[in-house]
Amino acid sequence: MRTVLITGCSSGIGLAAAQGLRARGWQVIASARKAEDVARLAADGFAAVRIDHHDSASIEAGFAEALALAGGRLDALFNNGGHGMPGAAEDLPRAALEDVFGSNIFGVHELTTHAIRHMRGLGAGRIVQHSSVVGFTPLRWRAAYVATKHALEGLTNTMRIELRGTGIHVSILNTGPVTSGFRDNSMAQFDRWIDVDASPHAEFYRKTWMERRDAGPAPFELGPDAVVRKLIHALESPRPRRRYYITTPSYIAAALTRILPGAAQDWIVARL
Repeated sequence: MRTVLITGCSSGIGLAAAQGLRARGWQVIASARKAEDVARLAADGFAAVRIDHHDSASIEAGFAEALALAGGRLDALFNNGGHGMPGAAEDLPRAALEDVFGSNIFGVHELTTHAIRHMRGLGAGRIVQHSSVVGFTPLRWRAAYVATKHALEGLTNTMRIELRGTGIHVSILNTGPVTSGFRDNSMAQFDRWIDVDASPHAEFYRKTWMERRDAGPAPFELGPDAVVRKLIHALESPRPRRRYYITTPSYIAAALTRILPGAAQDWIVARL
């Protein structure tokens, strides 16, 4: 039986991935940041561990526990955990940027290095990084999140080249709008870090932004199963792809970045 460790399984895409892969016969080690979410996953029949990307001790202990639950062999890692951080670049305090990088980059990278060392010993493995359409194109009012996903792609692309010949395959999922709790979680970060009253964008935040946070599904939004289908290919195909686009906006953005000059891309993005 193949074994996969999935982070960020408390809800949304991570939970859908855990359920989908379990249904396909994978042994799933589901992780979450909060102890109560780990307990809920365990009650649902998953082997579950606590991994907090902000805590190196938690990452090391969680990975060791995952290995033990897997019987000493971990075949795959799906780095799904992380969070958004809305707000204009000039409104981001350093602590906010450090917080989101801690979650989306530093913790992800630390866990991944544990997995690579283990997989090198096996001579095989799959690592799937959950990026975003903003991993290769910018988006206004998402500076911190865009920065983390660009950084994740830089790390991953370099890692993939360095791991050639090891039997370890690394793939990126570029997801567009997918139904999950991501928007609500992101807005909680906005409320925590952004000083609206002190911002030159205060009027935008109070009007347009507050309307967006209460809006329904985004255009072309898909359910989490759309991500799970691509994840299955990345984990099970004998020839996994380097990159998987998910949702129409991701395909469109990828095409535009290939064919349009930078100034034209900026003009389009500035109107989104």
